[in-house]
Amino acid sequence: QVQLVESGGGLVQSGGSLRLSCAVSGFSFNWLVMSWYRRAPGKERELVAGISGSGDSTNYADSVKGRFTISRDNAKNTVYLQMNSLKPEDTAVYYCNAHRVNLDSWGQGTQVTVSS
Repeated sequence: QVQLVESGGGLVQSGGSLRLSCAVSGFSFNWLVMSWYRRAPGKERELVAGISGSGDSTNYADSVKGRFTISRDNAKNTVYLQMNSLKPEDTAVYYCNAHRVNLDSWGQGTQVTVSS
C-alpha cells in the first residue's frame, strides 16, 4: 500500500556529513509516523530517529543526539535525516520506516560508510 524509497547514502570520511531522503507514496503522508533505522553488519536493527506526522515531536537514539536531525516536508511526502559529524560506528544500512495503526512499511535501505 505504501512505498518508501531511500536515497543519499554513500562514502564519507569521519567528521563529514550526509543527508538521507525517503520518498513516500501510496498513502496519506501526514498520517504516518516516520522513522530512520540502521543495521550494521552483525548487529541488530536499531532505531536512529523518529518524527510525528505533523513534525511537532522527534526522538533520537542517544548515540546520534546532537549530530543527526530528522525532518519532514509533508508537501513533498519526504522525510530527511541530516547526519553531521559522522563517525565510523555510524556505518550501516539505513532504512526508512512508515508506521500507522495497521501499517508498518520499510524501504530497501541505503548504505552509509564512514571511513576513519
